[in-house]
Amino acid sequence: MSDHPHSLGAGTLEVDYEALPDDASIAAHLSAGAFAGIMEHTVMYPVDSLKTRMQMLASGEAVNRSVISSISKISSSEGAYALWRGVSLVVLGAGPAHAVYFSVFEATKTFLVNQLTKKSNNKWVTDETHPLIASAAGITGTVASDALMTPFDMLKQRMQVAQAKSSGLNLLKTAVSIYLKEGLSAFFISYPTTLFTNIPFAALNFGFYEYSSSILNPTNTYNPYYHCLSGGIAGGIAAALTNPFDCVKTALQTRGVSSHESLRNVNGFISAAKVLYRQGGMAAFMRGWKPRIIFNIPSTAISWTAYEMAKEVLLRD
Repeated sequence: MSDHPHSLGAGTLEVDYEALPDDASIAAHLSAGAFAGIMEHTVMYPVDSLKTRMQMLASGEAVNRSVISSISKISSSEGAYALWRGVSLVVLGAGPAHAVYFSVFEATKTFLVNQLTKKSNNKWVTDETHPLIASAAGITGTVASDALMTPFDMLKQRMQVAQAKSSGLNLLKTAVSIYLKEGLSAFFISYPTTLFTNIPFAALNFGFYEYSSSILNPTNTYNPYYHCLSGGIAGGIAAALTNPFDCVKTALQTRGVSSHESLRNVNGFISAAKVLYRQGGMAAFMRGWKPRIIFNIPSTAISWTAYEMAKEVLLRD
């Protein structure tokens, strides 16, 4: 047992990352990424629904600042399922999108490390820690994955804000209705804004994750506790700093069901940002920041932990 790459000690599981096989398959990375994405978005889905609703409120509308009481109020008035509307879209969209997300990240990071450090690595994954390179690789991953995820994310938000009387909505009916009323462009109108939101989020997420990991786990061994903590730190910082962009994205994705005439006519990032600013000044860009942070700290921690765990299971001999 002494020469086995897995060693148990003091309750901590440590795995040498050099044990990764040279021919680690793309399919394994796609599976690991898909598993991470589904876990990330489904566990904290009700909090994400609450964030969407809060970001749709206009200036002057009452906001319950307690996340728990807000969830309780919505559940009691609209039913327990209200905050879970659209969760099936997460399973359909987040799996493939995150499979691409992490796979492109790993491939790009390895390529950049080889090019910039003049090292030769034939593996799909590099075990080296470079926060700035990780940030750049994370950007390429999010550009690719958001192209897949944006239509699903738009549908998800439409279903999240559906009222109780529309609880019978399903994916196909919602998609057809949007297409007939708003055209195909409605599914992609927020893609540029999504990139404005997710590119800095990805750069901060991957950069701070690697930086935190280098401090907490300098030996770069598999340790779910350190992966979880590093992921939570990265997710919280990234969520807080990118919330204004997320507010604009929500305005664009929900314009077709907005109760405010000015928001129904927005057609891009600048026009949506101007309307939000007229509604509530700079405070309008902070709506939903608390549930967004509460959502992203555990969800990003879950995502990184699930991804590292899936890699450990799928990519080791």
